[in-house]
Amino acid sequence: MSGPVLTLSGGVGGAKLVLGLSKILDGDDLVVACNTGDDFDHFGLRICPDIDSVLYALSGLSDQQRGWGRRDETWTFMSAIQDLKGPDWFNLGDGDLATHVLRNEFLRQGQSLNAVTADLATRLGITVNVCPMTDDPVATVVQTPAGDLAFQHYFVREQCQPCVTGFRFDGIARARPNGRVIAALRSEPKAIIIAPSNPYVSVDPLLHIPGMLDAIKGANAPIVAVSPIVGGQAIKGPAAKMMAELGNDVSVLGIAQHYRDILDGLVIDLQDAHLAAEIEAMGMRVHVAQTLMTDLETRVALAQATLDFASEIAQ
Repeated sequence: MSGPVLTLSGGVGGAKLVLGLSKILDGDDLVVACNTGDDFDHFGLRICPDIDSVLYALSGLSDQQRGWGRRDETWTFMSAIQDLKGPDWFNLGDGDLATHVLRNEFLRQGQSLNAVTADLATRLGITVNVCPMTDDPVATVVQTPAGDLAFQHYFVREQCQPCVTGFRFDGIARARPNGRVIAALRSEPKAIIIAPSNPYVSVDPLLHIPGMLDAIKGANAPIVAVSPIVGGQAIKGPAAKMMAELGNDVSVLGIAQHYRDILDGLVIDLQDAHLAAEIEAMGMRVHVAQTLMTDLETRVALAQATLDFASEIAQ
């Protein structure tokens, strides 16, 4: 196989693995398909949280302490919004705001989200291919007993507190997969990696775009996921809470069950090694590794272990 490695990624957790992969794979050897179901309009600007998490991670701009946004951020804009008693539930740092203003201006000029993302990546010195999953609008909706919530209202405004009963991806039936991603899948990719992102709201939107899942399955490449659940807990975000509320096993077994129809292999943490045999019984191979990514060294080590695992499966 001579094609690139294609990685499906959400935001913060996925961006960590993508950064590790970028230290091993150069330029066109890495294509990252980013979830855009989290995207929304705020103050008249198009906000793309998962794309930006990946861009900031790859450019060295991500805030390692907060876990999201840009490092060395300032908050003059939000302070002024608060002074004016405006909606302040979604924080936009001054540096982050510049990204959104530029994106909105380019979109207003008629450029596609794919073109705008590639332009921003170039401006940030990024050489690997960062691609939105689609240029078409898709909006993740979280279903709760009290009614439907737009994803950012659930995630940020309501702090993930409402009970989850399901999800809907508005616009998904009309969405067309990113052409660069499909081209990667048709070019004999070395591997397809599902980053340790939330399976329901970060990865499922990617897989539900018409034609995407068939293209992934037809790529004749090893499909490997890194579990976002370690020791029965999510490293970051509401994945474990969602799994429990949906009645699913909150463990790597639940992750394996969710992806069992597409995965060739699953990377699990050392803490979950005792569950390897049960996962293998589902028909996929398992690799046990240190999956907690606490610094650049551990990001690169996990990326290399995942690539090596995919190569073993391909043999």
